[in-house]
Amino acid sequence: MRITCIGGGPAGLYFAVLAKLADPAHEITVLERNPAGVTYGWGVVFWDDLLDDLFRYDPVSAERISQAACRWDEYEVRATGKAVTHLAGYGFSLGRRELLDILVARALELGVDVSFREELTEVPDADLVVASDGAGSRIRDRYAEHFGAEIEVGSNKYIWLGTPHVFDTFTFGFEETPAGWIWYHAYPFNSDTSTFIVECTPETWTGLGLDRLDAVEGCARLQEIFAAHLGGKPLVDHRAEVGGTGWLNYRRLTNQRWDHGNVVLMGDAAHTTHFAIGSGTKLAMQDAMALADAVSGDDDLAVALERYEHRRKTALAPLQRAAKASSEWFERVPDYVDLPAKQFSYALSNRRGEYPMWRYLLHVATQSAGPRTLLRWALSIRRWHRARRRPGLAPASPEVGQPRERARLTAS
Repeated sequence: MRITCIGGGPAGLYFAVLAKLADPAHEITVLERNPAGVTYGWGVVFWDDLLDDLFRYDPVSAERISQAACRWDEYEVRATGKAVTHLAGYGFSLGRRELLDILVARALELGVDVSFREELTEVPDADLVVASDGAGSRIRDRYAEHFGAEIEVGSNKYIWLGTPHVFDTFTFGFEETPAGWIWYHAYPFNSDTSTFIVECTPETWTGLGLDRLDAVEGCARLQEIFAAHLGGKPLVDHRAEVGGTGWLNYRRLTNQRWDHGNVVLMGDAAHTTHFAIGSGTKLAMQDAMALADAVSGDDDLAVALERYEHRRKTALAPLQRAAKASSEWFERVPDYVDLPAKQFSYALSNRRGEYPMWRYLLHVATQSAGPRTLLRWALSIRRWHRARRRPGLAPASPEVGQPRERARLTAS
């Protein structure tokens, strides 16, 4: 089969890897419009469920991803006038560029043709064309009436930034300004850089003058607001190099149909979920797994693509509901900021509205040092046992150390 993937993000590259593993005779090409090594994202986050899937589908690339990732062992919540609180949980983060480098190298090893600086004007001639070219997919737009894309625009403004300040763990920070509340989601993804996503209501955005500032001026304004959180380090907006600014409104994208003849949508071209639940990369790579499974059988292509769409829409439904609830919670932040510190951070944790009462009692009990350490130990042991079941790894003993000592994931 001749397969062409439009877009060299995690979805397109990982599908190319899996399709080539399933049948080395496939002729697979990945076409990426950006130059090699260029990406405009910062870090991505994921959790054990994705690692489990990665090791099941391709242990080679999975181990490279796990060895390169950072691990954080809890969530920290900071807010003006409130004590710092913590939320239980752990996860992993990795630079988007490093993830793409791993996937490109793996694809090339297997004989996939990866081509950069490719600007398409026509749909390629192939047996299967995979549109993995992002939320602004040109392939999807070419057949817009058939795919039936629906877009719901959120009210809040947000921007993806980076900073050389390395946060100890995944951190939410809320600052009160004369124009209203503004907040960030931050996490480390390598030894010298963190992702720093800023969000606020449109009223705060205009009240702070961020609607009138370019990338350099906007970063300077945000650095002033979040100075207490950044340790004297700057904020960086990629747009500063090309002009303009990166402020956006979240766009929730769904499609009525995912395939059209031999063309199929995957990743953000098919669906988006709000960044507050950090599942974009996970869902894109799980799309790739499902599509690889579907086309590896003996069914006609039309049947295989229908099976892929049904499987993924079923899996996505609860996550899309959770993402919608999460995004709506952040649109109502001013309704929660007067809560005491522990209640406020729990409301943030329970923004999907799915936790039983015992979770609140556990949250309150683990705000003191002793119970919090015990809970982190319990989660560390659970992570270790889960990792032991993955093929190709011999995980080290569970360990809870100081935040920056435990940032790098080493077989756990």
